[in-house]
Amino acid sequence: NFEGRVEVYHDGKWGTICDDQWDDRDAEVVCRQLGLSGNPKALSWAHYGQGSGPILLDEVQCSGNELSLDQCKKSDWGQQNCDHIEDAGVSCDPFTVLSFPSPRLAEGTVRLAGGRSPSEGRVEVYYNGDWGTVCDDGWTDLSAQVVCRQLGFR
Repeated sequence: NFEGRVEVYHDGKWGTICDDQWDDRDAEVVCRQLGLSGNPKALSWAHYGQGSGPILLDEVQCSGNELSLDQCKKSDWGQQNCDHIEDAGVSCDPFTVLSFPSPRLAEGTVRLAGGRSPSEGRVEVYYNGDWGTVCDDGWTDLSAQVVCRQLGFR
């Protein structure tokens, strides 16, 4: 339930993602998009078996903070130079604890934790190599709007 070949739905059909540029930051976004937590790991070379049908995405390059693959830098839909032996996979292992600090995170990066979906939860901020919570003293709707914008929500 928390690992497998990554497939995306576009223009009425399911297809796979080529593993060119595929890394743990891309896996982090896939796990977040699926509402899974754990230690995101990118797997290449059809680790979970070759798919069939179209290869819909290639050259996916996420920063790791996006809420969905749509927000990541990538090739145009259907533009690829791959074969199914290069199908991308992901493990969102819930039994593995994330290890921090992570050098790719900028100070002040925010995330939501403990919610029922990726769009809700406790606000956590990355500072000085660690994640921490935000005290609710003085917390207003305006504060929440800032966090939502920072996370890419309207």
